[in-house]
Amino acid sequence: MALSLTSSAFDANAAIPAAHTCDGNETPPPLAWTGAPKGTKAFALIVDDPDAPDPKAPKRTFVHWVAYDIPGSATRMDDHHRDGLNDAKRRGYSGPCPPIGRHRYFFKLYALDSELGDLGEPTKADLERAMDGHVLEQAELIGTYEH
Repeated sequence: MALSLTSSAFDANAAIPAAHTCDGNETPPPLAWTGAPKGTKAFALIVDDPDAPDPKAPKRTFVHWVAYDIPGSATRMDDHHRDGLNDAKRRGYSGPCPPIGRHRYFFKLYALDSELGDLGEPTKADLERAMDGHVLEQAELIGTYEH
């Protein structure tokens, strides 16, 4: 069974509820997964938006969440993990807040063969470097949002 990522708040390729965005209280949407491959010791999560600032003329990928050292026994996202820095220069989750149009938000879960340990305040690039050679499998869930 392949690694699969879902949310009880929104379906794949559907709108993320406002409660999980800058128009609400910016709480992370509930995330759950199944099908962790054998040998999974930890998970990592990256949430980013490749449509910034305008989906018709994207110029950069904006990172909303960098989380790692999620326990390998976990089947949902909770408080048992380490947070890195998002592009809002904050630790933890920064909800969707697109300036123009409907953006796509990629929730990417990685099953890893080891814990990464304290990386300080890693950016997405830092986390990707730390995960290099340790990814067993990846799952993805895409949500959208527009003001």
